[in-house]
Amino acid sequence: MTQPAVPAPHANGNACLSCGTREGMHRRRYCSVACRQRLRYKLHVRTGLLKALNTRYATFHFDERVIVLDILPYGIREIYSYLFARRPGDTPADDFSRMANVLGNAWWDERRRTNKKYLASRFLLNQARQGATPVRNVMPVERSRPSVKAQSLVHLKIQPEALNSANLDRIVKKAYREQAKHHHPDLGGNARAFRRIHDAYEALMDWAENPSFYRRRGFPDKWFYDGTTNRWVQPIPAPSGRD
Repeated sequence: MTQPAVPAPHANGNACLSCGTREGMHRRRYCSVACRQRLRYKLHVRTGLLKALNTRYATFHFDERVIVLDILPYGIREIYSYLFARRPGDTPADDFSRMANVLGNAWWDERRRTNKKYLASRFLLNQARQGATPVRNVMPVERSRPSVKAQSLVHLKIQPEALNSANLDRIVKKAYREQAKHHHPDLGGNARAFRRIHDAYEALMDWAENPSFYRRRGFPDKWFYDGTTNRWVQPIPAPSGRD
């Protein structure tokens, strides 16, 4: 199995993270929902291969020349990389299916020959490029964001950075008083608008008292597999937050 050099992850901000196209991307992360879902589906239906290799973490990325599957098995501190050349006209989803077929067939051939699953898995790992990728490259980054609705901030005209303030409760109360001056029905304001402001005030005060966060693990430029959940996660938004 001839393998080209390991490429850098597909980090071009103007390229679709599922197919690599740059046409009409602008600041978008994917060219379409269907494109993203197609790659996700192709990755999910082949997780049996990752389970056979006792995979703890894995990442998938690509460039114009190759697709790359990096695997970190449980109990091993070394990355096993599978690199396959792209076929002209095929999408990364197509290329991944082809690679999974080749690897899966190799595993089953060895399994039938030895009648041992662990020998088949060891054989397949030995076909990979070992140690070319640092272990940290498949250790997932964890990002978190407040579990508060953005509209609550909008209604009170509070900037998102205020959620990190130790004086958030004071900021919310001050913002509420300011909006109440303009929208309270007793002062000639709109009752529906004031209800939204009041609901936003209550939601933010509750959050200030007991902050909670949504947490996502993954990478901004690679698809990520977690062996504990047996699921692939699409690239997570970069810290700057592209649309």
